Amino acid sequence: MNLASLDLNLVVALRALLEERNVTKAGRRIGLSQPATSAALARLRSHFNDDLLSRAGGHYELTALGLALLDRTATACDLLERVFTSQADFDPAREEHEFTLIASDYAVAVFGAELARTIHAEAPGIRLRFKQAPTEAIEDTTALLSAVDGLLMPHGIIRGFPTVDLYRDSWVYIVADDNPEVGEQLTLDDLARLPWVTYQRTYDAPAARQIGLLGIEPRVEISVDSFQLMPLLVAGTRRVALIQGRLAERLGGLVPVRVMEPPYDAVPLQEALWWHPAHTHDAAHIWLRETAARVGEAVEADRPTSSSPPIGERVVKRG
Repeated sequence: MNLASLDLNLVVALRALLEERNVTKAGRRIGLSQPATSAALARLRSHFNDDLLSRAGGHYELTALGLALLDRTATACDLLERVFTSQADFDPAREEHEFTLIASDYAVAVFGAELARTIHAEAPGIRLRFKQAPTEAIEDTTALLSAVDGLLMPHGIIRGFPTVDLYRDSWVYIVADDNPEVGEQLTLDDLARLPWVTYQRTYDAPAARQIGLLGIEPRVEISVDSFQLMPLLVAGTRRVALIQGRLAERLGGLVPVRVMEPPYDAVPLQEALWWHPAHTHDAAHIWLRETAARVGEAVEADRPTSSSPPIGERVVKRG
């Protein structure tokens, strides 16, 4: 396929037609008349040798190919928009720009807040938008990254995309302060016996896979899409949860739980910023990455120690 022979305006029309499933509504959405939109649909049908939209009673439904093209077309449009809004120069002190980052509430609390403070001080016209990381992030990372400026996620879950390392963190366990079943040291037997609170699909993380290698199958009682809610769901119960050490430090004293070190050598967490290759040479995105790396270094330098006051009374060390 020779890209130069294609009318890329048809990509915009294709997306509108597939999403609206109505010629009139699609035309209104992209600023074309009904006859012009019908003509675009005819050209698309000829190109793909497929109806794309098939009439079913008083409405249209997507054909099998139309369904296959739905997500691909949205990804293509997002990429085209970002390609044509790329900049050769970027002055953060004068520019007005919005960056969208996908991140868990943990990443926003530990890193995003520091990034936002830095940008507020150095680039008053820059806006940040944080979106919750979807559970399907690892299923279609290309489509996910094509629509945003970056993804905050540790190593070991996705691969194959450009990335810059930000900071390291450790994993700790939390149990209720008044849980009589857990002594001064957490044991592997405790982890196998107690019910768990987990974050979304924790099994995707290397730390969770490590638990499986130890022969422990967490008995998940509650799954939640917020790391910061996990201490609340542990307090006053028999439950146990695995969370990040830096987050535990920031939530210090807010919830009556104990922070305990793992009864094994837990793999560390390396947080990183991932992006789509289309952003690599964009001046605005280069500034974002350089700023993120600088903020990550500052977070890294403030690494919590075992003497730092965490959520509960103390960190219980592994013997």
